[in-house]
Amino acid sequence: MSDAAIDIAQATKQFGPTVAVNQVSLQVSRGACYGLIGPNGAGKTTLFSLLCGYLRPTRGTVRILGQDPRSPGAIKGKLGVLPQDAAFPASITVGALLTYWARLSGLAPAERHAREAVERVALVEAWNVEARALSHGMAKRIAMAQALMGNPPVVLLDEPTAGLDPRIAAHVRQLIREMKGTQTVVVSSHNLHELEELCDGAAILDRGRLMQAGSMAELTARAEEFRVEIARGEVPLDAIRALQGCTQAAFAGGQLAVSFDGRQVPPEEMITRTLEALIRAGVKVLGVSRGRKLEERVLQLT
Repeated sequence: MSDAAIDIAQATKQFGPTVAVNQVSLQVSRGACYGLIGPNGAGKTTLFSLLCGYLRPTRGTVRILGQDPRSPGAIKGKLGVLPQDAAFPASITVGALLTYWARLSGLAPAERHAREAVERVALVEAWNVEARALSHGMAKRIAMAQALMGNPPVVLLDEPTAGLDPRIAAHVRQLIREMKGTQTVVVSSHNLHELEELCDGAAILDRGRLMQAGSMAELTARAEEFRVEIARGEVPLDAIRALQGCTQAAFAGGQLAVSFDGRQVPPEEMITRTLEALIRAGVKVLGVSRGRKLEERVLQLT
């Protein structure tokens, strides 16, 4: 059995002359939480649609757990999807709608699965509420309940916390953390801080092309760079640059940025030596952070 829950090979999707996804190849390991990142028009929604089987690639292949998502019944019960803006029939109650979805997914008993899903998103009180009466945040959580019913092995979440108040957004993030390791979760979001916190790895798209993909540590250069926030004192740049493994050191805006060769010196050793040099020079340190922010990397690539 392949270790990849999702396997995309040279996938291209054209709409007439417009190339929305351009020769994207990507693998997501089973049990991983993976981010899909890019500006508007990057191709994220089209790639999501290819993964869901809503669209067929013009060229290349897309596989979910080894199956073509366009094949009838191939991913039934194996894939849960939260679209960005789900629309519900206005007059149906939440309970009836979730129970109907459970039946469509072949889950039995359907009502029990529906009630468990609504409990999971902390919205039990909405069971008898008609869809037309749901706020944006409540509708988002009901759509997520549908995606999680039956604990499908692969879950695709498009902007799962957009429009949610901070308390509910924190609850959704905790749900995602709980799925890691047992379910494969792909999250598309503009909230880069959230993705950096949740995801094991990510892919950065721009204008349909895959700009970079890798672990979060690789994308943020955590094994190659760190920053020290300085309170006061004269930073001994020459002494730091002379440290074994150091490839670059610069001080600006109260921050010392150090790049190093992780093959020569492990990160913890490089950080320790740098702090020792600062303390010997009488420099007062406020904090240390590894790598660059994911936002910086995305802006650099897109």
